[in-house]
Amino acid sequence: MNAARTHQAAAWMRGWASMAMAIAVSATIGAAAWAQAGASASSEPNAASTPGTPAVPSSAPSSAASAIAVPAATPAPLHGMVIDADTKQGIPLAHVVSGDVTVRTDHDGHFSLPANLAGQTVGARMPGYRQQQGKLQAGSAGPTVLPLRKFQARGLYLSAYGIGSSKLRGDALTLMAQTDLNTLVIDIKGDAGIVPYRSEAWAALGYPKQTVVTVRDMPALIKDLHERGIYLIGRIVTFKDDKMAHAKPQWAVKTSSGAMFKDREGLSWLDPSIPDAWEPAVTMAEEAAKLGFDEIQFDYVRFPDTPGLVFSQPNTWEVRPFMISAFLDKARQRLAKYNVYVSADIFGYVCWNLNDTFIGQQLEMLSDRLDYLSPMLYPSGFTWGIPGHVMAVGSPYEIVHHSLQAAIERSGMSGVRFRPWLQAFKDYAFDKRVFGEQEIRLQIQAADDVHTQGWLLWNAGNHYSTAGLNVKKVAVPASASSAASTPASASASTPASAKPSSAHAASRP
Repeated sequence: MNAARTHQAAAWMRGWASMAMAIAVSATIGAAAWAQAGASASSEPNAASTPGTPAVPSSAPSSAASAIAVPAATPAPLHGMVIDADTKQGIPLAHVVSGDVTVRTDHDGHFSLPANLAGQTVGARMPGYRQQQGKLQAGSAGPTVLPLRKFQARGLYLSAYGIGSSKLRGDALTLMAQTDLNTLVIDIKGDAGIVPYRSEAWAALGYPKQTVVTVRDMPALIKDLHERGIYLIGRIVTFKDDKMAHAKPQWAVKTSSGAMFKDREGLSWLDPSIPDAWEPAVTMAEEAAKLGFDEIQFDYVRFPDTPGLVFSQPNTWEVRPFMISAFLDKARQRLAKYNVYVSADIFGYVCWNLNDTFIGQQLEMLSDRLDYLSPMLYPSGFTWGIPGHVMAVGSPYEIVHHSLQAAIERSGMSGVRFRPWLQAFKDYAFDKRVFGEQEIRLQIQAADDVHTQGWLLWNAGNHYSTAGLNVKKVAVPASASSAASTPASASASTPASAKPSSAHAASRP
């Protein structure tokens, strides 16, 4: 990797054997047993265990023996191992977490945790695998072994309206049963600030009262989707946050005149250079992790791409990527105890540009802070094409393949750390062509050829088909769960005016 992760090798420790030393004293005092206990290699010696013979008192009751308390031995740490479920080999540098304690496995996959965590839940994860959890074992029951299974995400996006619509959600689940799709990306906080479920975090953060709730029982829906074997990614639109910008205008991006900035959709943004403005996204991410999402994906984790805006810090290439990196550091720290993966969506051109693309996204600075990076490799978004392929929509394979290859070579990361967004919508920038069977298949093939951690299909209206996908010979129909089939405040057929437009989401940078 370009910037090596800190290698936190687990230490396998042995306690020292206790040594007893009998010291003869006057018959009127009797015999006193003096014991000196060894401390573990990581402990500081205490006064009671300092070597040496204590002074004998000049007089003492003849009927009592003088004794020194023996300090308790430091409990041995709990040992465990993270292994590949298929090969049974240890997985080095896997993340292991129990409560607020996080460690990494050593080069053989071993780890150690404090003894007081015995019986507690322990989780493990490593990019390219599904995370796993179990119970920390002690004594004869140990060591704890956590097997991880390799996993490649192949997914679809569903908006807050899509997940709440029995029609759109049902169509997506049927398609997943018919194909090798295994992942859903679901809006936790969408572009317009819609949260699909009744959120306690939303209210506590000071957002205006939720007027639209599309999923009546999110925990039940998550349980149902997990029982189907579906990997769940919670998408959080980060700094494009019109509702919070109006609730706390002191956090909003400003124009040179001092007015609140509005983008092409008329939405205001939070200033990424104000640390207090990071809290809404991080808190919503924590809530999603507690609900049971497997991964948190931050979208719009960047500065606006409009020139001439005013932020709390200088709008320079030194400041922008530093602030985005600091936000991701905070998010990763807060999410660590939930054993969820953390990812972010990045501009497609970030794979190529050595600078921060003027939005704070610099590839090498992002790599150490995320489990997965999802470059948005929609050919329609490559306005200037790439070297050798100016007409991007005519080269869907090359756009995806060459962009990923450039990112892998630059960052030094393996392909398993990348999971691109692919175009499953009509072109809006070149010749308005429909992206169908051939275009989608070529994009998927390109991602597979560089051995990525899968891919995700984007369609703003959540309309998908089998085009370009591997269809199973025997399709098993999937019905939507009853927990989500009756939205609380939105009908299955959400009014078109309330849905994000295809043009909007298609051009989502």
